[in-house]
Amino acid sequence: MTIKKIQILIMAMIIAVPIVSFAQKKITGLQIIENVYNRATGNDMQGDLTMTLTNSRGDQRVRKIKQFIKDFGKMEKKIMFFVSPADVRNTSFMNWSYDEAGKDDDQWIYLPALKKVKRISSESKSDYFMGSDFTYDDLGDRHPIDDTHKLLREEKVDGEDCYVVESIPKDEDYMYSRTVSWIIKDKWIGLKKEFYDEDEELLKTLTIKKYEKIKGYWTILSSEMHNVQKDHTTKMELANVKLDTGIPANKFTERMMKRGIK
Repeated sequence: MTIKKIQILIMAMIIAVPIVSFAQKKITGLQIIENVYNRATGNDMQGDLTMTLTNSRGDQRVRKIKQFIKDFGKMEKKIMFFVSPADVRNTSFMNWSYDEAGKDDDQWIYLPALKKVKRISSESKSDYFMGSDFTYDDLGDRHPIDDTHKLLREEKVDGEDCYVVESIPKDEDYMYSRTVSWIIKDKWIGLKKEFYDEDEELLKTLTIKKYEKIKGYWTILSSEMHNVQKDHTTKMELANVKLDTGIPANKFTERMMKRGIK
């Protein structure tokens, strides 16, 4: 073999190694969903949430909510207080999400007419929350290990490069047969998500309408859930967002749910 041929062979081997290495490091569906799940959001957050419900006739109901979220390390706690209108005022909802794989969220709701905090059972998590298009389960944080994830393709949506990931629940009795998510690369925000019912029919679509970087954290400010089967929509808009203000731990208790916003 001539020196020239040897040099060509060595160069070919040098070029081939990074190509093989890159192929081996291709991101998986599970890694993408884990990146979304673990996206940094700050130590705590509070803001004013506006929930707008629109039915098939175009009639609207608007609800005002104060929302607080705090990271406790191995768990995240969220509490929501309904401020208006009068028929839902002083209703509150609390969710505790755990990092521990396989551990379900704990959820409670306080209904002022009953003057009692009710724990949301596992069987009730498929119920819709306060007439919205979000189930109780949708309001929690689903752990990546609960589903089998597959990267379907990559495509551009609204100018953003996205991964498209299909997630199939490991629990055959789960309320959705599968979901398909469009995840923005590098930001790890779910720009769009389709939910399919037990018959594999499209049930509803969640679309992120607005997001911004606040104090270095990508924060979702507006989202819309459209139930295509009922032609009913719930829009969530977050305003007056404050991050890392030091929300006290005792904000997230049943006592506070009953007390409400003073």
